[in-house]
Amino acid sequence: MINEKKFPMTMAGKKKMEEELEQLKIVKRPEIVERIKIARSYGDLSENSEYDSAKEDQAFLEGRISTLEGMIRNAVIITEDELNTDEVVLGKTVTFKELPDGDEETYTIVGSAEANPMEGLISNDSPIAKGLIGRSKGDEVKINTPGGDMTVTILGIK
Repeated sequence: MINEKKFPMTMAGKKKMEEELEQLKIVKRPEIVERIKIARSYGDLSENSEYDSAKEDQAFLEGRISTLEGMIRNAVIITEDELNTDEVVLGKTVTFKELPDGDEETYTIVGSAEANPMEGLISNDSPIAKGLIGRSKGDEVKINTPGGDMTVTILGIK
């Protein structure tokens, strides 16, 4: 526990996790407890699929609660001072264009705990973010990705 992993994240990301944790504890946990109680009333637990299913859901839920509590406890919030820079850093939104004729793409670089590429949030551990961090608007950057190398030009940073 001494060297627990730190989770860099935005304040909004931490708040979202806290809301999910509260939802799991206040709503989902009691629902599963009730499902287990009802399934127990059916009798023989060794052949009770409802009971087995509810217990599996409970184990998954408790694992998620534990994970969220650990990430929240070890959160490192990205401060405004760290964002007041003209270079790509954690918490910044970057717009770039793949060369020679790719489409513009925009992503916000966040900690791995709040990454969700479908929502435009990429992890600072991702190949694209690693290639962009420390760069500035106008830079042409070669990025090594699992799908092959790509070259991008940074169009904007907010």
